[in-house]
Amino acid sequence: MTTKYAETEQQTGAKYVGRPVDRLDGRAKTTGEARFAAEHRYPGLAHAALVHATIARGRITGVDTEAARAVPGVIEVLTHENAPAMKPAPAVSLLNLSSLASGTSVNYLATDEVHWNGQPVAVTVAETPEAARHAASLVRLTYEELPAAVDFAAEEPNAAPQKGNALQPGGAAKGDAEAALAAAPVSVDLRFTTPPYHHNAIEPHATTAVWDGDRLTVHEGTQSIAWLRKHLALRFGVPEQGIRVLAPFVGGGFGGKGSVWAGTLLTVLAARATARPVRLALTREGVYHTVGGRTPSTQRVALGADADGRMSALIHTSVARTGRIGGNPEQITSASGHLYDARNILLRQSLVQLDLLANTAMRAPGESIGTFALESAVDELACELGIDPIELRMRNEPARNPLDGKRFAHRMLRETYAVGAERFGWRERDPRPGSMRDGRWLVGMGVATAYHPSWQMPADVTVRLGADGGLVVRCAMQEMGMGAATAQAQIAADEMGVPLESVRVEYGDSELPTAPGAGGSMQTASVAASLVEATRKLKQSVHALARRSPASPLRGLRPADLEARDGGLYQGGRGETYAEILTRAGRGHLEASAGTGMIRFLAKTLRDRRRWVKAACGAQFCEVRVDRDTGEVRVSRWLGVFDVGRVINAKTAAGQLRGGIVMGIGMALSEETLIDHRTGRIVNPSLAEYHVPVHADIPRIDVHYLDEPDPTMPLGLIGVGEVSITGAAAAVANAVRHATGRRILDLPITLDKLLPD
Repeated sequence: MTTKYAETEQQTGAKYVGRPVDRLDGRAKTTGEARFAAEHRYPGLAHAALVHATIARGRITGVDTEAARAVPGVIEVLTHENAPAMKPAPAVSLLNLSSLASGTSVNYLATDEVHWNGQPVAVTVAETPEAARHAASLVRLTYEELPAAVDFAAEEPNAAPQKGNALQPGGAAKGDAEAALAAAPVSVDLRFTTPPYHHNAIEPHATTAVWDGDRLTVHEGTQSIAWLRKHLALRFGVPEQGIRVLAPFVGGGFGGKGSVWAGTLLTVLAARATARPVRLALTREGVYHTVGGRTPSTQRVALGADADGRMSALIHTSVARTGRIGGNPEQITSASGHLYDARNILLRQSLVQLDLLANTAMRAPGESIGTFALESAVDELACELGIDPIELRMRNEPARNPLDGKRFAHRMLRETYAVGAERFGWRERDPRPGSMRDGRWLVGMGVATAYHPSWQMPADVTVRLGADGGLVVRCAMQEMGMGAATAQAQIAADEMGVPLESVRVEYGDSELPTAPGAGGSMQTASVAASLVEATRKLKQSVHALARRSPASPLRGLRPADLEARDGGLYQGGRGETYAEILTRAGRGHLEASAGTGMIRFLAKTLRDRRRWVKAACGAQFCEVRVDRDTGEVRVSRWLGVFDVGRVINAKTAAGQLRGGIVMGIGMALSEETLIDHRTGRIVNPSLAEYHVPVHADIPRIDVHYLDEPDPTMPLGLIGVGEVSITGAAAAVANAVRHATGRRILDLPITLDKLLPD
C-alpha cells in the first residue's frame, strides 16, 4: 500500500489524502477526555426519566402522580395535565428540509392520545437519576383502549402504493415485465421477508438542556446539528439564533440520531418547566421505545432470462410500513433500477400504516434490505441456469442506466468482481451445493453486489490562516466516530500545502458555519466541496497580499502558476511562506469562506440528475461453514471490494467498510426486533435479547477499494459509510445456499430454518 500512496502523491500532488492517518479525536475518546451529551455538568443539574404508555392506541383517562411526587428528591412530574405547551411538529415539506427531522408528528404531553405502546406520556424530574427513575415507576395511568393495527404480516394486504417525490420515487417501469417473465425460458419468482431492526449505537440517546431566559443550550448526540436547532426553535417558539447545539462527540448513530425524538424534546421541555438544567439519558430499553428503527418488509423479486442468462424481465416489488404518526419510506427497490440490463423492468413500492412508533433511516435505508432480496434472486437464477453467479452478473452489466439510458458518472463494478474473485480464490469453488466440506462443516461461498447512491448537500466552511502558519477549518459538521474531522484536515493540509499537525478543525457546534447532516454517505463530499473552494479563495487572498509588497518574490507571478507547498506559495524555487507574507503585512490572520446556497444546490442537483447516475458499488465475497447436524452458521472468510471513488483516509475508510459488513452479517444471522402482535410492545428491547454480532461471530474482514476518483464529485470521492452493508446479507444467504442447497428467503437465517427435515 505504500507504493499506492507514493503513486497518488506523484499523480495528484496529495501528501495526506489517501494515507491511513489516525483520527484526530482518537486519544480523547480512548482516554475518557471526550465528553458526550450526558457528561456535561451544570450547577443545579436535575435528571429526568420517562414514563411509557402500555397500550398501543387509546386515550389516557386518569393520572395518579401522588406516589411519584412523594419520592425524596423529586422536583416535578410532568403530564399532559400540567406540562407547558410545545408547538406542533411542522408538516413535512421538501421546501423546508429541516421538517424531515421530525421523528413523529406527536405533540408530546399536549394530548391525552396514545399512538404506540411505549410512547412517553409523563416525565419525572429529580435531583438524581435514581430518584427520577424510581418516581417514573410509580406514576399510575389508566387508559381507554382503542382498536390498534400492530401486526405487519396481518396488515400487509391493506398496503397502498407509495407516493413518490423528486427525491424518492415510488416505482418505475420499462416495457412489460410481467409478460416478459411469463415468456422467459428460465425464471425465478421469490418472496422474501426482512424483520424490523433497531440501531444500537454504543452511546444511547441523551440530552442535556439549559435555558437562560429565552436562550437555550443543548448538548445532544445528533447526526444533524442544523436540523435539530431549527426544529427546537420552531417547537419552543424562540429565535434560532438563540439556540446553541453542541455535539462534538457522538457515539454512533447509523440513522437513529438523524431525527428529533421524544427524549430530546421532553428534556428541553422539562428544563423550561423547572427552570433547571436537565439531563435525560435514555436506558437501552427507552431507546427502543422512543426512537424508530428500520421497517420490516416483504418483497417479491421475479427474474426472467434467456438460456444464455440475458435478463428479459426484472420485477421487484415491496411492502414496508410507517407509523400513523410518521415515518420515512425506504427505497427498497432502488438498486434494482440500476444494477442489471434487463429488457423489461417493473419496480413498485407499497406502504401500510400501523399503530407503532414511526420507523426511521438505518444504515443504507432501503438498499440494505432491497439488495438482500435482489441479489438472492440473482443467485437463484444462476443456479437455475447453471451459470456461475459472477458470470451471470457480468453478462447483465449495463453500459448505461437500464431505466432511462443515463450515463454512469463512475462505475467499475466489473473491476471489483475481477479483483475480488482473484483475491478470494473464487476459482476453487465447486458449484455443486453441499459439495465442499471440512469435517462436519458444510462449506459455502457466495457473492453479491453492493450499491448505494451518491449524494451531496450544501455546506458552509470558513478557513482561517494565522501568521504562525497555522490553519483552522470551521464547519458545524458531525463526528460520529467515522473520522470526519480527520478527513477534512487531510484535505485542508494538501490544498494549502501545510503540515497536517498545523491544521485544527472546529466542528460539532451550531455557532460554526452550517453543515449538512451526517447521513446518506454525503457529509465528507459536501463539506470537501466548500473546503476546496474556501482554500482556493484563501490562497488568492494571500497572493494578493504578497503582491502589495515590493519585497515579495511573488510579485509578477500569476496565482494559477503557484503551488501551495512547504507552508507557502511557490513557483519552482521562488516563493515564500504564509507566515512571512502575513507577518510582513502586519496581519494576524486571513480568512476565507465558501458555501453552496440552496438555490445553487438545487439547480446543480437537478442538472446532474438529468445527466448522470452517481453511486458507489462493490462486490461482497462470503464464505460460511454450516454444521450439518445443528444448522449452526459461522462466517469464516469475508472480502469486500469497493468502487467508492477517491479515498481520503485509508484507515477510517477501511473501518467504515468493515463496520457496514459487520452490520450486514448481523442482519443476515441474528438481528430481529420482536413485536407482540397482541399489544404492539417490543419484547426484546435490550442487547441481552436483541443479538448484535460480537467478536466471536466475526472473522477477519478483508476490504479493498479501487481508489479511482469520480470526476463529477468533489476530489473524486463518492462515499463509504453505507455501501458496505448493501449486498452483505445476500452474500451470506448465497453462501448458505451453496453450502446446504437451501434458499433462505426470510431473515434472519436461524438454526430452525436450516435443521434437517
